[in-house]
Amino acid sequence: MSGPLTGIRVIEMVGLGPCPFAAMMLADMGAEVVRIDRKAAPGAANPFPMLGTKYDVMARGRRSLALDLKQPEAKQVLLNLLEQADVVLEGFRPGVMERLGLGPEVCLQRNPKLVYGRITGWGQDGPLAQAAGHDLNYIALSGMLQAMGRADTPPAPPLNLVGDFGGGAMMLAFGVLCALLEAKNSGRGQVVDAAMVEGSALLGAMIYGLRGFGAWGERREANLLDGGAHFYDSYACADGKFVTVGAIEPQFYARLLQLAGIDDPAFEAQMDTRRWPELKSKLAAIFKTKTRQQWCDLLEGSDACFAPVLDMAEAPQHPHNRARAVFIEVDGVTQPAPAPRFSRTAPEVCMPPAAPGQHSEQVLRDWGVTEALIQGLLKRSAI
Repeated sequence: MSGPLTGIRVIEMVGLGPCPFAAMMLADMGAEVVRIDRKAAPGAANPFPMLGTKYDVMARGRRSLALDLKQPEAKQVLLNLLEQADVVLEGFRPGVMERLGLGPEVCLQRNPKLVYGRITGWGQDGPLAQAAGHDLNYIALSGMLQAMGRADTPPAPPLNLVGDFGGGAMMLAFGVLCALLEAKNSGRGQVVDAAMVEGSALLGAMIYGLRGFGAWGERREANLLDGGAHFYDSYACADGKFVTVGAIEPQFYARLLQLAGIDDPAFEAQMDTRRWPELKSKLAAIFKTKTRQQWCDLLEGSDACFAPVLDMAEAPQHPHNRARAVFIEVDGVTQPAPAPRFSRTAPEVCMPPAAPGQHSEQVLRDWGVTEALIQGLLKRSAI
């Protein structure tokens, strides 16, 4: 193991979306993370067929212990593991862990230094706490979904990057690490309540500030960063591929015009919002005169604030991404590398994704469970 979190022990209650992503982030940074998988019944339906395979990228870097938590012996083993852990992560609806007898009150009584990380969409309380939802619903309530997309279409789902991963998993990981630092001083753990609505709203802090200042309107595709400005958008090329420009600052805008050979005086009115639709139409016509590669030859690497729009097959092959090793290959699967980077304690992916229960006996032995108890659990099919 390597990375800045080496020596930190984490128990992850298996789930979907943000909780596994947060656990992956901690494992990438060197924490010892053990996934507590459900001991599935034979023939149980799996809505995500890549789970438990080498393509389950968010499961990388950690071992799997499958437990039947309906059996008291399995639950007792998990409580014993939690006594030795620094962190537990769970992403169930509010009250599920309590009904399992594994809620914060029980766990913190047994391990007062434990950081209990919880991730939900709506939060642990409030009028919507018990309602089902997904990423799109949470970012809709935060005000952020309405701000994204084209003016003449409904807001488009920005994959599940804003709610699940940016506003959810990363906020959970950040909160857990804050609580770990605080516990070093106080000797006391605590509950971290990460809600995707709140995290998504926080990601929009700058936009809310611009709105309060009067520099952001409610209409989509009419603002500086939402595709309203001609100098901050994506454009189609002659070959049907796309490029992006983000030349906000005057000197970068001037460089874009110079390198693109644009001498139309209309473009001098860069910040005149009334002219933006006209200038966008003109710029769109200009970009359609060359292929994406021709534009890359002209603009890439300059101060024009330019980049080609790459698909997921192209991105790992781009020279910059290759030079920086932005993508790695684990068990034949191309995937993003751990981030960020550290000068001394370099993070790494220590193992490919595990099948559920692949390491059950090994984990229990490593965490001090006696051989007699392990054999008893096997005999009762509790693991």
